[in-house]
Amino acid sequence: MSAAYNELLDATIQHLESLKARGVRNVAVAPETLRALAQPPNLGGSRLEEALTEKRKVESGNSETNQGILTPAATDNLPASVTSPVTRHTSPDKAAAFAELQKRSLACVKCAHLASSRKNVVFGIGNIDSPLMFVGEAPGADEDAQGEPFVGAAGQLLTKIIQTTGLSRADVYIANILKCRPDTPGQSAGNRKPTPAEMATCIPYLHEQIDLIKPRVIVALGATAVEGLLGKTVGITKLRGHWQTYRGTPLMPTYHPAYLLRNQSLATKREVWEDILAVMEKLGMNISEKQRNFFLKA
Repeated sequence: MSAAYNELLDATIQHLESLKARGVRNVAVAPETLRALAQPPNLGGSRLEEALTEKRKVESGNSETNQGILTPAATDNLPASVTSPVTRHTSPDKAAAFAELQKRSLACVKCAHLASSRKNVVFGIGNIDSPLMFVGEAPGADEDAQGEPFVGAAGQLLTKIIQTTGLSRADVYIANILKCRPDTPGQSAGNRKPTPAEMATCIPYLHEQIDLIKPRVIVALGATAVEGLLGKTVGITKLRGHWQTYRGTPLMPTYHPAYLLRNQSLATKREVWEDILAVMEKLGMNISEKQRNFFLKA
């Protein structure tokens, strides 16, 4: 095999191992790419050299695909599966810092009552180079069992919202104010809001995550997320749809997906979607007429 082929193969393996280490479970691959992979490799072909050259350009910062969001012109001929935000390859220092933070979080017992009742620490999941980050309240029973945020009914709805923007869960980063499920002694089911003391104890982990990820936009899901990030206890109905700022980063408050499950009116769904459209616009994402018209009355 040619040196170019081996170099590209090694880089691909290294990148996939890095994604796996960060908890990414799925990688979107365009149909054209899958068909190309099914063909015998052209070890000396010019397309391989071109791919390797493009890879080097991206790593050196000379490619448009290294700017966080693909420009509209760059996405014109791409299938929908690859028109999601494209970010820099994670540096070894950043990956190491994130792994060390996760290790500390997983071993945390500062809230003894939560540590004794939890099944898993729910650290967070997604692309640590993503320009978009979602922050929720705290893990529920499903999240505690699986060790991943937003995997229950509310999480499935959040996933649909993300997919409706043209992205996937693997494209964004998702975390919570609390890493442990708030204990519910004497209850066989249900959840409770984190206490101010619990939030104050756990929030430094989230601050560090945000500092490392450096998202361009944060979406705060629900009043507790807003309170934890901004210290504001104003009702979410008054805050949603109005841009806030977290340490210089634009933050959009909106309803928690669990609220949408309880209040499925078209008007409420449209309010949340308008918040998401504002986020898409802030990120410079393409918005189709179909997307703009979601949840509008006929």
